[in-house]
Amino acid sequence: MLEVKELTKSFGGLIAVNRVSFKAREGGILALIGPNGAGKTTVFNLITGVSHPDEGTILFRGQRINRLQPFQIAALGISRTFQNLELFTNLTVAENVMVGAFRKSRVGFLRSVFRRPGTTKEDHSLYREAMNLLVQLGLAHYADQPAGNLPFGQQRLLEIARALATQPQILLLDEPAAGLNPNESRELAVFLRTLVNQGYTLILVEHDMETVMSLADEVVVMNFGTVLASGVPAEVQQNTEVIAAYLGDEEEEAC
Repeated sequence: MLEVKELTKSFGGLIAVNRVSFKAREGGILALIGPNGAGKTTVFNLITGVSHPDEGTILFRGQRINRLQPFQIAALGISRTFQNLELFTNLTVAENVMVGAFRKSRVGFLRSVFRRPGTTKEDHSLYREAMNLLVQLGLAHYADQPAGNLPFGQQRLLEIARALATQPQILLLDEPAAGLNPNESRELAVFLRTLVNQGYTLILVEHDMETVMSLADEVVVMNFGTVLASGVPAEVQQNTEVIAAYLGDEEEEAC
């Protein structure tokens, strides 16, 4: 469904991603892991058009998307969350989710903001869709509160709800379990598996190894911008290079 071929990206003299290749199978969960500075979030940025690769190819259902803008990639069916939260903190929780849903609306976000004719009926429909997502993620009771008032872990879940509101085919989640307690992480894992059963394809960047190894169908391990190993979780867990590079390190990179 998504294929990354020989992806390379440099920032000045630093090679952040170096000839990275992997495939995401439709209806599966691929986890991208690695130590600090491995380049995982940079790969996400390249896939979603936040930045463009120096070399290599990104194919979505056979279509090259290397040079598309983020809104064009979102329109194709690829959505994401961010390592650093990117919420509209002054909007309500429900309104944050509705922002994601405006991508597929006829009226559009700006016309809705300025209350142009025809917006009320569609706003009500988008609000119902937003509430359905908030119910699934256990956030419905926060719906009318400013998003900035939510605890950090619930803000993570809100980002997932907003990304789902775009109705993506592939959902890229950058540290979705960050800020969640162990029980919340387990509940999130169940929810993500439910999404796959509904037809979504997921790619995760995650530092919680319990979540990764219990959830992922395939794991790609990065180190210093390159792919160190890949395979099913059991294979990766037994790889001595992976153990040395990552599995003993609970930190996550900032890039």
